[in-house]
Amino acid sequence: MGPGPIEGNALTEAANSRTTARIVWDTADKYLRNIVDEEDYGDYILPFTVLRRLECMLADSKEEVTAFVASLAGMPPHLIDIAVKDKFRLSFYNVSPLDLVTIASVDDNVDKSLQSYIDGFSNNIADIWTSFDFNRRVKVLADANRLLAVVKHFSKLDLSPGQLANTAMGDVFEDVMYRAFNKKGKAAGNFYTPRDAIKLMVDILITNDDDGLAGESALRSIYDPTAGSGGMLLVAQDALKRMNEKIDVTLYGQELMASAFALGKADLLIQGGRPDAIKRGDTLVEDLYGDQTFDYVLSNPPFGMDWEAVEKEVRKQAEVDGSRFSHGLPGASDGQMLFLAHCASKLSPAAKNGQGGRAAVVSNQSPLFNSDNGPNSIRQWLLEDDLIDTIIALPTNMFYGTGIATYVWVLDTNKDPDRKGKIQLIDGSGQWDSLRKPMGEKRREMGKAHRDSLVEAYKAFEQADPAISRVLTPKDFMFRDVPVYKQARFGTHFDDAVAESLRGLRDFTDGHDAILRSLHGTPWNELPTALPLAAKSAGLKATAGFIDAAMKAMAVQDDSAPLAVDRKGNPVIVPGWKITERVPLSEDLDEHMAREVLPYEPGARWDEGKARYGTDIPFTRIFYVPEQPRPLAEIDADVEELMTELSRMFLEVRSDD
Repeated sequence: MGPGPIEGNALTEAANSRTTARIVWDTADKYLRNIVDEEDYGDYILPFTVLRRLECMLADSKEEVTAFVASLAGMPPHLIDIAVKDKFRLSFYNVSPLDLVTIASVDDNVDKSLQSYIDGFSNNIADIWTSFDFNRRVKVLADANRLLAVVKHFSKLDLSPGQLANTAMGDVFEDVMYRAFNKKGKAAGNFYTPRDAIKLMVDILITNDDDGLAGESALRSIYDPTAGSGGMLLVAQDALKRMNEKIDVTLYGQELMASAFALGKADLLIQGGRPDAIKRGDTLVEDLYGDQTFDYVLSNPPFGMDWEAVEKEVRKQAEVDGSRFSHGLPGASDGQMLFLAHCASKLSPAAKNGQGGRAAVVSNQSPLFNSDNGPNSIRQWLLEDDLIDTIIALPTNMFYGTGIATYVWVLDTNKDPDRKGKIQLIDGSGQWDSLRKPMGEKRREMGKAHRDSLVEAYKAFEQADPAISRVLTPKDFMFRDVPVYKQARFGTHFDDAVAESLRGLRDFTDGHDAILRSLHGTPWNELPTALPLAAKSAGLKATAGFIDAAMKAMAVQDDSAPLAVDRKGNPVIVPGWKITERVPLSEDLDEHMAREVLPYEPGARWDEGKARYGTDIPFTRIFYVPEQPRPLAEIDADVEELMTELSRMFLEVRSDD
């Protein structure tokens, strides 16, 4: 049987999107080759794609809108924007008499006409063109005598909503972006997060929200403080719409990089989004959403980003109690944990109806165990406030810009009752297939089956396969580093050298020499009693200071002797011998030492009063499985086989002789 009506329409729409994307990308081979570098193709194709889509969206009402705006001459621009939105339900508009079709029909001054056309757009999307650096792109094409050809090419494309619905146009733009970023390779990792990683993050975020997403009145807000090209916002919105097409989803984002901001804002706009959905600015310097909190937060902050340039502003914010950065500051060479703390601060607080905010934030290994005071304090806050729901290890080589190990932190301000006070670790590092064609550092991808298995592990929680899932408590990640010392074992030895070392003592006489010689070989721990008795029998004094000095001088290491104690009964510690034992706060200290230390060092002593407290999440160690040695019988069989082969070879050599 063929596909049903709905499935058939979906297949037709997908095929139409792929064909359109291919035609759009044809611009590169036809008009850009040998004019711009291959890695920059997208910098030219994407802005023209956006321009054509926007003018197609406005075409039906353009004449009427233009006349209406002309009637409002003298009114402030922002009020005109409001009036147009109220009357025509348009969030942006263009009042220029030009469009790509008319510009393509005139050979003269194409660049000036194009600039005039761009200037006709409403102020609320003017920053798209400046962030695309559109004028400079136009000049490059004009200087190479290719601008008119490019304009004609795009003017012939039907990118109208009637031809391509919002989702289909989103697929086209996604396809073209992917082709563009594939040319950039590793550099694309600065602002383009792989869709397989985003889909896993979104699946985990919404899996516990099924009931809240149902019904006609469902509302959800999604925020990305490092929005890049807007992929996380759009993938999350699409997932929610597939669960409930009537759900009201509002998107919010902030992005610093101009080119990424232009892509993100444009991508949302051509799919019917708000012009102000993504704002441009440095999230660390200024949160452009103030005290606003959100249902879902997604973020892929830059790994190892140096934030020294904004250190003054960040430190000023950190001085305010309860602010997003007040829980601690990482070293200036890596700002990942600043973004993690920011994301936690943007989550909707827990509500009585069970609602709250959930976040999925990507990081490398550093935030798990960086022992500096700042990262340690941030982890302490997240653990003590029970904000960490899950941490998922991703496969290596998942991202375009780096092949290192990466993790997804899932935060939750209102965990399900059975998850409160617990943290789930999921090892997804083995869930991947090889890419047929690597892109930058990305050589692996997580297919749907891989993502589904991790979601199932998340749902199973404490019943999940322990090979890929462990459930612990926050205290399991809090520790005390306790100093451990070795108690000495001494025998007693006296000779002329020892006597010579004691002659400087005021109390030492030839009589004391004789007494101490008589105590040679006496158990060292008995000296505090034996020495005074021997001295009294000889009519001599043995002061406390003399006893201490004599015991020290006569002490020799003897591993067979009892544990040494001094004159006052205190343990004697081996000078210079010290280790630090890390003990989880979830464990009793004495029980831990009895199990982990004393069997290997019976004379160990520890000082809890000098312990240093901290946090870490030793993900790799928790899932470590030691490699089992081969069975002896198997090894013996291999050795016998090898010896047989060597004997055969030896006989062959002898027969040749």
